[in-house]
Amino acid sequence: MKAIILLGTLKKEGLSNTETLSEFLAEHLRKQDVECSIIKLAEHHILPGTYSDMGEGDDWPDILRQLLHADIIIMATPIWWNNQSSEIQRVIERLDELHDEIMKGQQSRLEGKVGGIVITGDSDGAQHVIANLSNFYNAIGLALPPYATLSVLWEKQAKGKKPTREELMEKYEKDYASTATTMVKQMLRYTASK
Repeated sequence: MKAIILLGTLKKEGLSNTETLSEFLAEHLRKQDVECSIIKLAEHHILPGTYSDMGEGDDWPDILRQLLHADIIIMATPIWWNNQSSEIQRVIERLDELHDEIMKGQQSRLEGKVGGIVITGDSDGAQHVIANLSNFYNAIGLALPPYATLSVLWEKQAKGKKPTREELMEKYEKDYASTATTMVKQMLRYTASK
């Protein structure tokens, strides 16, 4: 069983709340014998566009190959202005060609795969982002099971705040371990039923 977390943090370096929460969830996946890798999108050269391959210098085709070989695909994003990050929006745009194939009557290349959503922020907006991503998952054939989202909205994650990785992990473990465990079990349950 293989899971990929598409990490949509905007931070190329330094502590990222979303990256830390993704690592937290990855630990819970590994406890269930799921191989999990995190792809930090900001570290890749993903060209703008709506096709699977935008030409020379585009890192997206390799990332797409990894997604097509995964059983579970999780999008992890901070909330910016009530929306997913620009890195996750770019993923949505680059998966548009797969949606075009569906519109032509072909089977989705993501059908049978299970999705999940991870969100960090300091106030409102999680429901809006979950709705956006859920709608997109539905359009491309990715199943989002019930209870397959993990949202942490906490004032210490606000822009300019500087919690340590240890503080973040302590908060996540104390308040969200049960949610993460449920999320992993749900994704595995729905993957097993495909």
